[in-house]
Amino acid sequence: MKTTFTRIALAVAATVATIGAAQAQTVLKIGYATSKESHYGVGSTVFCDEMEKGTQGRYKCQQFPSSALGGEREMIEAVQLGTLDLVNTSTGPLGNFVPEVKIVDIPFLFRGYDHARKTLDGPIGEDLLAKMRAKNLIGLAWTENGFRHMTNNKRPIVKAEDAKGLKMRTMENKVHMDGYKTFGILPTPMPFPELFTALQQGTVDGQENPIPVILSAKFAQVQKHLSLTGHVYSPAVIILSPAVWNKLSDADKKVFVDAARKGAAAQRKKVNDDEANGIAQLRKDGMQVVENVDGESFRKAVATVFPEYAKEFGADRIAAIQAVK
Repeated sequence: MKTTFTRIALAVAATVATIGAAQAQTVLKIGYATSKESHYGVGSTVFCDEMEKGTQGRYKCQQFPSSALGGEREMIEAVQLGTLDLVNTSTGPLGNFVPEVKIVDIPFLFRGYDHARKTLDGPIGEDLLAKMRAKNLIGLAWTENGFRHMTNNKRPIVKAEDAKGLKMRTMENKVHMDGYKTFGILPTPMPFPELFTALQQGTVDGQENPIPVILSAKFAQVQKHLSLTGHVYSPAVIILSPAVWNKLSDADKKVFVDAARKGAAAQRKKVNDDEANGIAQLRKDGMQVVENVDGESFRKAVATVFPEYAKEFGADRIAAIQAVK
């Protein structure tokens, strides 16, 4: 009899423990614009895995790739309002919420990946993450989108003049648009989820995005020409809702930040891999690729708006970014 009672007691205790564990688990929703196989998907998955591991399963993720929850601007707003827990987003639309972040979107500001990553992982990047908090957004870590390149269906772009008159989809970002106008481009802001159809139907002639996005979005199906202009470095960031952050213990906050940094490292590695292998794949998919672009013609054109950028962001702040070694 004792044995039976003991078994029942143990079974009840195990059931209570299981129910308690289930009740203690919080599922957080994270959204991003591209597919789960993309660099955003890789970074988000590593973040989610590390966060779940670090909290012993008390927190886990439900991922919403491919703009399932809307465009980046809509997802940032949802995180700000607390109706979405997390977003892994480019900075393109973020400047509409946190104006100081727009500085990193200046064309030809960064010399290369090493320069960009060192800047964002250092004091300048930390300061920009801190600025997000005043706008009800918790920036956990800088991830990455990559250097942006131009595609179009009209002609190869070798020098800035070749872009003149092209109707190009851009992000809703005034810094980008002001720079692109100096190339003679007709900037056409449009949410990313609408872009493939717009290219397919000829609503716009082209677009500009990093290689990982061009690959994952399958733009080779609707674009003929790719020019490796590298005109803008596009950072990205994992942002958490304060509604979640404010409930975390100090130990869990550290777990979330550490997980985001590991996610960032994985996302950057995926960008590296796509940059290394993606050009050949896009050629195989039928794109005509211009690798030797006249970068000086683009830098010379965009120099005309640098006085405006200096006025908006401060010449000293721009110089501080340019000085990072």
